[in-house]
Amino acid sequence: MKRRTFLKDLAIGSLLANLPFSWGFSKGKETQGGPVPKRELANKGDMLSMIGFGGILLNENGQKFANETIARAVDAGINYFDVAPTYGNAQDLMGPALEPYRKDCFLACKTGKWDKNEAEEELHGSLKALKTDHFDLYQLHAISSKEDVDKAFAPNGAMELFEKAKKEGKIRYIGFSAHSQEAALYAMDQYDFDTILFPLNFVCWYHGDFGPKAYEKAKEKNMGILALKSMAKTRLDKGEDKLYKNIWYRPVENTSLSYQALRFTLSKDITAAIPPGDSKFLFRAIEHANNYKALTQEEDNYLQEVAGRTAPIFKA
Repeated sequence: MKRRTFLKDLAIGSLLANLPFSWGFSKGKETQGGPVPKRELANKGDMLSMIGFGGILLNENGQKFANETIARAVDAGINYFDVAPTYGNAQDLMGPALEPYRKDCFLACKTGKWDKNEAEEELHGSLKALKTDHFDLYQLHAISSKEDVDKAFAPNGAMELFEKAKKEGKIRYIGFSAHSQEAALYAMDQYDFDTILFPLNFVCWYHGDFGPKAYEKAKEKNMGILALKSMAKTRLDKGEDKLYKNIWYRPVENTSLSYQALRFTLSKDITAAIPPGDSKFLFRAIEHANNYKALTQEEDNYLQEVAGRTAPIFKA
């Protein structure tokens, strides 16, 4: 199909008549009780908005922006928020802005410290900054190698802190995020994590073979699957300045293509996807979610075509 013809068909909605292309989507519960539909986190009973709020978008944007953006997101039906201490001053801005809504939200945080004492210090700092007494999900942040995993699981490693904090009620679920498929697979061999936060992106999937193995293993283990980079396209050119201060890659700018890219990810058996780190993409993703339909085979074929001529941000 020619691109121009495809986009014209998408605009008039004729493709919605096609049968959905099934990847085992929505095996768990799903609700339409609000502007953004919610999906169950694995079989745990928690219902999360299928679009998550990536806290990095708050970094260096001021408290007024944080207050207004989080209020708008909550009004739109967002209840899943994710942040990390490495996201500049995002935690400090999110804490006061989210506080009025905290009891109705699923709040996830992370640590990149592999030592138990350092991880505990970071956990307590995050709890204080975010004005909460617990996290619904606490994650090993951005594991990139088997060595990272081994350090976290070593004696006096971060995982000892995770288990302790869970017993004390400071965290409910234990998960990890990764940008390495090898490290993700290795981590899942070591422990029954509740969740994985991982890039599930059409270009990486089709042109980098990055995503399928981690996704399938997480499904086999009945983990909650949370997606990153669904609306990412490719890396910036060498020496090229960031297009958005809190996004290190080139996101999908075209609205029609971003709609399909997000649906590629949401059509899989996942709970939620976190858009790129700018409010423009958060609210675009919310709009896309309001009009969500499972991806069709014809649309998937088109995404494979686009992926074939695009450099992925990650490769296996």
